[in-house]
Amino acid sequence: MAVEIRDVRLDDEAAWRPLWAGYLRFYKVDLAPEVTQGTWNRLFDPASRLSMRVAVIDGRLAGFAIHHQHESTWSLSPECYLEDLYLDPQFRGQGVGRALIDDLIALCREKGCSGLYWHTDNGNATARKLYDRYALADSFVRYRLKLD
Repeated sequence: MAVEIRDVRLDDEAAWRPLWAGYLRFYKVDLAPEVTQGTWNRLFDPASRLSMRVAVIDGRLAGFAIHHQHESTWSLSPECYLEDLYLDPQFRGQGVGRALIDDLIALCREKGCSGLYWHTDNGNATARKLYDRYALADSFVRYRLKLD
């Protein structure tokens, strides 16, 4: 099975939406349609830092990695935050997630990033099995204050 990793294209929207819906279901999140549309729109807005790489297998979108680079107070080089990573369940366990992360690592190195980081739900054992191959979870605790 050959996996192609590439930038998202405008014509990927119809294939991306069911993947996005699956991602939101997994995390038990219900977003307003305008938030999903806004996310999609920002991926193509040159003023936005948001980017997405997609995994394609046999012409079908198998998964995505939404990320963005930002300045850091801990480094002179930018860092990259992998905000959302999701695979169609039928493609899990076949190296697609690894291919997306490896691609993002190469992209970060190419762009001079000092690091790549992400987080996941503590109970997401499947993802953590993959992530632990790259780095062990650190001791930081995340706090989330909703402002809207």
